[in-house]
Amino acid sequence: MPSCPALLIAAPASGQGKTTVTAALARLHSRQGRRVTVFKCGPDFLDPQIHAFASGRPCQNLDLGMCGEADARWRLARAAADSDLILIEGVMGLFDGQPSAADIAERFGIPIMALIDAGKMAQTFGAIAHGLASYRPSLPFAGVMANRVGSARHADMLRESLPRGMGWFGALPKRGDSLPERHLGLLQAEEITDLGERLEKLADALAASTGLDLPAPVDFADTPAPAIPPMLAGRTVAIARDIAYGFIYPANLEILQQLGAELRFFSPVTGDKLPDCDAVWLPGGYPELHAAALTNNSALWAALRAHVAAGKPLLAECGGMMSLFEEVVDKAGITHRFGGLLAGRVVMQQRLAALGTQFADLPEGRLSGHTFHYSQCETPLSPLVRASKGNGEKGEAIYRQNRLTASYMHFYFPSNPLAVGSLMNPGG
Repeated sequence: MPSCPALLIAAPASGQGKTTVTAALARLHSRQGRRVTVFKCGPDFLDPQIHAFASGRPCQNLDLGMCGEADARWRLARAAADSDLILIEGVMGLFDGQPSAADIAERFGIPIMALIDAGKMAQTFGAIAHGLASYRPSLPFAGVMANRVGSARHADMLRESLPRGMGWFGALPKRGDSLPERHLGLLQAEEITDLGERLEKLADALAASTGLDLPAPVDFADTPAPAIPPMLAGRTVAIARDIAYGFIYPANLEILQQLGAELRFFSPVTGDKLPDCDAVWLPGGYPELHAAALTNNSALWAALRAHVAAGKPLLAECGGMMSLFEEVVDKAGITHRFGGLLAGRVVMQQRLAALGTQFADLPEGRLSGHTFHYSQCETPLSPLVRASKGNGEKGEAIYRQNRLTASYMHFYFPSNPLAVGSLMNPGG
């Protein structure tokens, strides 16, 4: 049974600083030579990029809804056997969502550190900490950390307000090193040019406040990874990966490799041509922010049209799908010509258009996934199927033309590797 120190960093709500503190903890311990594996609760793409940069190791997702308990169980066991510390960043508030970060902590016995933004409070800090710790008595609640603290005296007041016996992980001062954001969350790691410097300063602040002690070890059940047949052996999958197409679960890449595929990455933004391949994956991202560069890469769109005309698979998710329509209208109302493989256009909205876990019953099998977008597509195309939200409500449209499959959904490949193998296999 693998055992490893582990901690789940949660909060009363979003915006408390979970990502910043988790990444800083990862950097603090990894620079001591410890092997730190970070997980992110929920179907997030951006926070894991920050954590992978901070720890120097891939950051994967834990989500009892989209990923499932079995997937989480073996990934945690694998990490415990290969790490000196496991850190898990929660999602939203500790008890928010069904399932929630609290459900993961309770299911696997992982102690919780609650991070509370104390910038505008004093003794009420203790009441919030008490509520988080006692709302569900079965939770393995380890203690609290105060964030955005104004002074040493302020930190003392916060600590004194805690219920007797509650753990204290320290206090972080207000500072200007928090991570920048845009409409889908944090900026991607490669867009934050001074990310390393920010993390070093944050790690220094943590070291001064919390020290280098490891949390208590957690025993994880010895669970093997699922066996996956090499359905894509001898096949090459070309994957767009750059500043416009960065929404890629590391677990999805693992699945493609376990299926036997050779992966070839290319950058549409920098003008790369489509590599020689049997299948293509255009993941999500921010194509609308790089419309000029993408419009100019006409050779790529021509190659993709020929690829689809030859009956080869092309999977396009969210931003990848947006790129295949004839036009994209950005938030400023400017229209950009795009790939032209799909009839219609995509229009960016000022407000969130869709969010949540969904399930798609494709001819190849059921895949779980997630949707999160600020655009709407206007198309005469009829969907092959519509995804389900799991509560009987209809979800995203999934379009298919020949072997081109396109949707706003970001699929989680481990939810059905055999379906992915069929989806990406030019032989069907």
